[in-house]
Amino acid sequence: MKAYVTGAGGMVGSHLVEALKKHGYEVVGSYYTPTTDIKEIDPSIRLFELDVRKHEAMKAWINDYLPDKIFHLAAQSFPVVSWKDPYYTVDVNVNGTIGLFEAIRDAKAKHPGYDPMVVVISSSAIYGEALLSYSPDHLPKEDCPMLPLHPYGVSKAAEDLLCFQYFRNYGIKTARVRLFNCTGPKKIGDITSDFTKRAALLEKEHSNKLVVGNLTALRAILDVRDLCEGLIILGEKGTPGEPYNICSSHIFKMTHVVECIEKVMGTKYELVQDPKLLRPADERLYAGNCDKIKALGWVEKYEYLDTVRDMIAYWKKKLD
Repeated sequence: MKAYVTGAGGMVGSHLVEALKKHGYEVVGSYYTPTTDIKEIDPSIRLFELDVRKHEAMKAWINDYLPDKIFHLAAQSFPVVSWKDPYYTVDVNVNGTIGLFEAIRDAKAKHPGYDPMVVVISSSAIYGEALLSYSPDHLPKEDCPMLPLHPYGVSKAAEDLLCFQYFRNYGIKTARVRLFNCTGPKKIGDITSDFTKRAALLEKEHSNKLVVGNLTALRAILDVRDLCEGLIILGEKGTPGEPYNICSSHIFKMTHVVECIEKVMGTKYELVQDPKLLRPADERLYAGNCDKIKALGWVEKYEYLDTVRDMIAYWKKKLD
C-alpha cells in the first residue's frame, strides 16, 4: 500500500511518515516552508518539496504516484498568524485542499478503479464559541455546531466541509479529523513545548525561575504518537464522509504541565507570571468526546508525563 503525506515537514507530518513506514506502507511526503528540521526524519523516507497551491504540480504528482492513502496535513496552522494574514491562511488551507481534491478527481477519471482514502486534518477550532457551553461531564461530539472565532478556524471549517462536498458530489472517500490539543517532540508554539524548552534552558543557566501565563485553564493534550495511530486507523477503517474528533481523554489544569516538568527535572520552580503570556480571552475548557474513533479500535497509549519526558529529552539534545 502506498501512502502520501502532505505537510510532512510539520510536527505531526514528520512523525506520521515514520509511523506509516513502521506499519509497512511505502511512504512519500511533501513539504513547503517546513516548521521542523526535515533532516531529523528517517532518511530512507522519500521527501520532496511541493506547494499544495500549485494545482498542476499536485495533479501531475497524484496521477504519477496514485497513492492508496492520502493524509492531508499541509496547512497554515497558527491562529495568531491567521489574524495577521487571513489571505495567506485561507489560500493555503482552502485552496490547497481544493487543489488536492481536484487532482484526485482528475486521477480517478484517467485511471479507472483508482479509489484512494483521504484523511484530512481539520481542527477543533471549527467549534469555536460552541465549546463554551460544554463541561468535563459533557464534552462536544462531532455534531457540535461550527462557530469558529478566528480566520484559522474559519479556514478549517471550510476545509472540513470541502471533504464532505467532494465525497457527496464525486465519491472521493474522506475522513474529516477534528483535532484538539496535540503535542510531542518537534512541536513549537504550545504550552508543553514552550515550558519544556524553558526548563531545558534553565538547567543550563542554573536557574529555577519559570515564566508562565494562565495556569487555571483545563485542557486535554494528546501525544502526537497516539494521534498518528488514530490517523492510520481512519485511513484503514474510517467511514467515508464522516467527521472524527481526536483528543486525549485526560483533562487537567495547566498547573499539571509544571508538575510533570518538575518531576522529570527533579526541580521545584519559582513561577513568574508574565502578563504578555495572558490572552484577552482563554477557553476555560478545551477537550472533546472521542467515542466515535475509539469504536474503531483507537486507544490512547501515552500518558502526559511520558510526553513531557520525551520532549525535555528532545530539547536537551537540540540545545546541545
